[in-house]
Amino acid sequence: MLQFLHHCSIRAATYMALDESRLSPLNNLGFVYTEDACAKESAGYLARRDLFASGVESERIEHKSHRTVMRESAERISLSKRNEEYHKRLNEDSLMHTPEFVIKPRSHTVWEKQCVRLHCTISGWPEPRVVWYKNNVSIDPMATPEKYKVESSYSVHSLEINKCDFDDTAQYRVSAMNSKGETSAFASVVVKTPCLEYGVTFETHLVEKFGVSFGREGETLSFGCSVIIYPSLQRFQPEIEWYRDDKLLVPSKWVQMHWSGDRATLTLSHLNKEDEGLYTLRVITKSGFETHSAYVFVRDADAEVAGAPGAPLDVHSLDANKDYVIVTWKQPAVDGGSPILGYFVDRCEVGMTHWAQCNDTPVKFARFPVTGLVEGRSYVFRVRAVNKAGMSHPSRVSEPVAAMDPADRTRKGPSAPWTGQIIVTEEEPVEGVVPGRPCDLSVIEATKNYVVLSWKPPGEKGHEGVMYYVEKCVSGTDSWQRVNTEIPVKSPRFALFDLAEGKSYRFRVRCCNSAGVGEPSEPTEATTVGDKLDIPSAPGRVVPTRNTDTSVVVSWEASRDAKELVGYYIESSVAGSNTWEPCNNKPVKGTRFICHGLTTDETYVFRVRAVNAAGISEFSQESEAIKVKAAIELKENMLYQFQVRAANMAGVGIPSLPSETFKCEEWTIAVPGPPHDLQVQEIRKDSLVLLWKPPVYQGRDPINGYYIDIKEAEADFEMWRGVNEKATDKTFMKIKDLKEGESYVFRVRAQNKAGVGKVSDSTEPVEAVTKPGTTEIVVNVDDDGVISLNFECSNLTADSKFVWSKNYVEMAELERMTIETKGSKSKAIFKTPSEEDLGIYSCFVTHTDGVSASYTLSEETLKELLKISHDHKFPIIPLKTELAVELLEKGRVRFWLQAEKISANGKVEYVFNDNVVHQGEKYKMNFDKNTGIIEMFMESLGKEDEGTFTFQLQDGKATNQSSLVLIGDVFKQLQKESEFQKKEWIRKQGPHFVEYLGYEVTPECCVRLKCKVANMKKDSVALWYKDGREIKVNEKLDFSEGVLTLEIAQVSSISQSYPDIENMVNNIPADKYGLHKHLNIKERYLMNQVFSVIANSSTPLKIQSTEEGIRLYTFVSYYNDELHVTWHHKDAAIAFTERIKSGVVGEQLWLQISEPTEKDKGKYAIEFFDGKGGLRRTVELAGQGEETCSKPNRARVAGGLPDVVTIQEGKCLNLTCNIWGEPVPEVTWLKNEREMVSNDHYILKFESGKFASFTITSINTSDSGKYSILVKNKYGTESGDFTVIPITPSPVTPTLTSTPANTTPQNKTRATPTPKNQTPSTERSSTPPAQIPNNQSHGSPTPQTSDTLILSTSNTSTPTSAEKSANTSMDNEKITAMLKGEKRCKTTHTPAKYRPECDLRVLLFNTDSVNLGLSTLETELVDAMHLTEHEATSSSEPDESTPALETENHENVCEKKDD
Repeated sequence: MLQFLHHCSIRAATYMALDESRLSPLNNLGFVYTEDACAKESAGYLARRDLFASGVESERIEHKSHRTVMRESAERISLSKRNEEYHKRLNEDSLMHTPEFVIKPRSHTVWEKQCVRLHCTISGWPEPRVVWYKNNVSIDPMATPEKYKVESSYSVHSLEINKCDFDDTAQYRVSAMNSKGETSAFASVVVKTPCLEYGVTFETHLVEKFGVSFGREGETLSFGCSVIIYPSLQRFQPEIEWYRDDKLLVPSKWVQMHWSGDRATLTLSHLNKEDEGLYTLRVITKSGFETHSAYVFVRDADAEVAGAPGAPLDVHSLDANKDYVIVTWKQPAVDGGSPILGYFVDRCEVGMTHWAQCNDTPVKFARFPVTGLVEGRSYVFRVRAVNKAGMSHPSRVSEPVAAMDPADRTRKGPSAPWTGQIIVTEEEPVEGVVPGRPCDLSVIEATKNYVVLSWKPPGEKGHEGVMYYVEKCVSGTDSWQRVNTEIPVKSPRFALFDLAEGKSYRFRVRCCNSAGVGEPSEPTEATTVGDKLDIPSAPGRVVPTRNTDTSVVVSWEASRDAKELVGYYIESSVAGSNTWEPCNNKPVKGTRFICHGLTTDETYVFRVRAVNAAGISEFSQESEAIKVKAAIELKENMLYQFQVRAANMAGVGIPSLPSETFKCEEWTIAVPGPPHDLQVQEIRKDSLVLLWKPPVYQGRDPINGYYIDIKEAEADFEMWRGVNEKATDKTFMKIKDLKEGESYVFRVRAQNKAGVGKVSDSTEPVEAVTKPGTTEIVVNVDDDGVISLNFECSNLTADSKFVWSKNYVEMAELERMTIETKGSKSKAIFKTPSEEDLGIYSCFVTHTDGVSASYTLSEETLKELLKISHDHKFPIIPLKTELAVELLEKGRVRFWLQAEKISANGKVEYVFNDNVVHQGEKYKMNFDKNTGIIEMFMESLGKEDEGTFTFQLQDGKATNQSSLVLIGDVFKQLQKESEFQKKEWIRKQGPHFVEYLGYEVTPECCVRLKCKVANMKKDSVALWYKDGREIKVNEKLDFSEGVLTLEIAQVSSISQSYPDIENMVNNIPADKYGLHKHLNIKERYLMNQVFSVIANSSTPLKIQSTEEGIRLYTFVSYYNDELHVTWHHKDAAIAFTERIKSGVVGEQLWLQISEPTEKDKGKYAIEFFDGKGGLRRTVELAGQGEETCSKPNRARVAGGLPDVVTIQEGKCLNLTCNIWGEPVPEVTWLKNEREMVSNDHYILKFESGKFASFTITSINTSDSGKYSILVKNKYGTESGDFTVIPITPSPVTPTLTSTPANTTPQNKTRATPTPKNQTPSTERSSTPPAQIPNNQSHGSPTPQTSDTLILSTSNTSTPTSAEKSANTSMDNEKITAMLKGEKRCKTTHTPAKYRPECDLRVLLFNTDSVNLGLSTLETELVDAMHLTEHEATSSSEPDESTPALETENHENVCEKKDD
């Protein structure tokens, strides 16, 4: 409680302190605090304090307990994070910033008695103070509360003006200021009187006009005109515009405009030479406009040091990037009497007052790259000139520029107001990518002081962006030096200083990031350090011409070959005085200038200098002296004669003869004068628009039409031809059917009742071509039904302006339209479209190469646009989908639809049978306004729910609805399905089958049983059953996927019965839902799949020469005795004889042709039958038999290798065989088809060219596999194979040993009779390779148990012919291991046969509940784990050294069905 009271006392003290501060009229900053401001500040203080204090107080109040110990630890961590966040918020550099306008106030035009509200959104920290001004006079809402109302809510500020009258027409300014700086925004309010809308024609006269004015830097200058408008209507205000050098001025801290009701005034505060120029006042009414212009000259301020130069002018920032900007300026006209040595550039961060000098030594070039800027901050710049006398005044500061990527500047919106929260987004870490090479590296500027490089970032730059290292190399060498060794630059621009003038360099750039430094870019061409831009040459001859009593027109020849010319400076001097004064302090671009401020009747001479960024040229020659005196002035009703003299830069020619006498009076010629000011717009490849102004003199009668003439630019004068046969009353015409690429000239003639007047001057040649990037005006109707014309220009300049016209007359009074221009886009918006708006609308962009376009608004087009506008004003909510119904889990019913677009104010009513239903137990509603999805859920459907469901949508004025009818059979089916889904959900709460038991045959010819179970738990187990008895398997349950498999090894045969394979799941009570699924698969289907796998594994047929003849053979991955194989010769089945035999050795299928003849040549094929189309392997036999006979010295393996070697682990194996052939064959040993290399473990020898030996020093399990010897010479190739099986020593291991075998196939086979209805089948070798048990790989040891039967053969010598005839063979045998737990027949030790015609089940259960779900799959499976009895052929007797195997009938051996 004490702590709580102490906390309250702190808050009370805080409020008391705030109240005291509120009583003070000014705070430390001089701001006036209001009650709202104090409340905001106190709330902010408490929020910041409580941000991290609340956690501490809660720790003090809580009682210590075992549970709260860990909680306090977590709170301390949270407190630490919040403290860090708080300090981040107080980081002035990163968070405090000058006020910025997120939304600026908008100008309004209203009628009298209406209210207007100006509002804006301002960001800034500390929170800025906002003040409203009217015509630069602050508004005090407390003084006139009935008139003004000022509101501020968070960052939104508004000024409301009640019951506007004419006096409220003014320019309003809102100013925001905090400790970091001040910013302002302007908006105009025009109050209109209803009686001025129609029927009044105004005449405007400008009196008391301003003349040529002179000012000095730092002074304030005001000038203006009195405006008389007839008829004089009370409270009528024309539109006032001011221009400087034809550029519209906007109010700023340097320029203020004022309208007093009868006089327009312009005030220039703190003059600078940038303010010099031709000023024009334009007074606009609905009837037209009047203008007046005069020149304003600004002289240099007195220098602080005598003889110091004038201040530079027109400082601008160009090419701003992350840490780099180019500053440009113009040289002053006054150098103080001694040459300017150079310039110093200063920078200042916006909001600061400290100026930092950017260059240590003065630069003469009027451009300078400023580097080392801080990314994200804004800067202003100024420039100072220096000569030997001293330093000039600083120039006017440039506009602020932000140091940031130009792409980011275009994407960056206004800063959001400070919300008191810092949100840090942590991105997922990504693997660093070393950036690629920069591209397009070039030297964009080179002077004797610096070189500027520019490049483009690489395409591959990773996630984090890149920085750059710049390297240089003297031309002719390859020694690259890094320029910025300490810190890489962020901008794709870089300025290099301290280069040796006159030397040539090459440059390259590397990218870098945290992942490393990338490869360098392609180097630039050699660049010689020096000024590339030359100072312009002196202008040519200067010619002065009289103008007025105080001014002279000066003309001159332009500088020759001047590059990047900025303009000219003109100086005057009283003849003979040699004292020169500048006539202009701002360069002029033309070659003609009026010098004012001269003394009447005084004689002057003039000279001119040219200026560019490299410097100021030498002076031109002095002009001839001229006496300042007014030119000819005519008086009305006086008689005059005239003479004309031609003039050029060389001088003035001889005058012409005097003209006839003219009386100075009003024009009296009957026909009109020539039209003038011909312009061409909208130039396209086949058309253009020609505009002109009416003649100055219309003649005796009004003009009633115009004729346009055209000719090709290069055509003769006689080729002029008319465009229009009938005179047009417009001052424009669209000329069509032009030839693309052709240049044309045009002229115009005016007509009245008296006739056709003189032709105008012809236009310049115009080429009929559509320029790239040309766009047209696009009409658009927005969502609010507002119709607008839109035009975009991609090549704007700084002085460009969009000028909209109707019927090619500039729209000065925008009563029916509103013009909005933003960036490169301009929009003309119709206020109330009607037939009054019909016409041709055009837009012309000034200061471009004639960018313009037009759009014709016809009556038909207007009707179509009004229809679209109506649809937008009274819209229908579009739907992506109509109302639909679907069933969800548990049988829930979902009614839903999706709207294409709906706002946050959208509403929905749910209707069933014309009754609105609401959220409750029966109905659950959901409306996602982001996606437009509207849903209604029902747990189930009852009989009472049959009917029509309707969703009614409303979003503002937009409406829509969608209905769904559920009656009759449709409703009953949906209801039935809902009930079924509910029952299914209940069933699936325990383990259940997602995929029922099925099978597949693997490439190893194994049968894999497979099923998938869902909703398995950690204590769930799976049991497999065969014929009701459990099968022990080593499979581990995969709870992530729930897939269960049982693999039966290589298949050999199937019984005639069709077994049921039953898959059972135990987790659901049996009295609820049972799972019973059966699948019948015939034996032939399964075996056909096995045969297909075997056939596809066969290798291409190969041919081998043997002693007896020729052997064709192929290998398969696994051989099955039931595989149907046929041999073909020339597409006919082969009839086997004693000369042509077939057989099988292991996985080799062969065809032996003894004593081949010419008839045996041809195409041979072996065909595997898989129940479908089969597979055939072919080979062409052509002369191999003769080749064998003709080449007796072919490489051969004479003998000595066994078929199978079974040897105990740890023993040493040594095999030797005889090799024959001339020349001596090459010998290669292979293991599992891979070449072997002799080493300490495998010792491979070939001695005397006859004996090849193979030794394994110490047998281990990794030595198991198939070994081969390959012998080869130029006459042929032969191989011999044997298999090595390591075994673990055991005294009880039975061994079946075969008789010695020769490598010749005939000694190991016997012929097999051919079935009647089949082609001859292959015969099996009497000594097939030993089979490795199915559950054991080649690399694993053979288990020495009673279930393992090992077959081995020994071969120590080459067999004799008698031994060959005595060899035995086994037919259709397969020796393999039995499954663990299977019984052997007691009398013969032969494993009992594994019977696949049994019932297999898999049992899955857990401890939650017990329930048997039986799923039976009836299939005939190949028994992959069985042994057949050994059958001895009648023609062979077992060797005495071979233990005899007792055989019995299957019924005697297997007493009962095995498990």
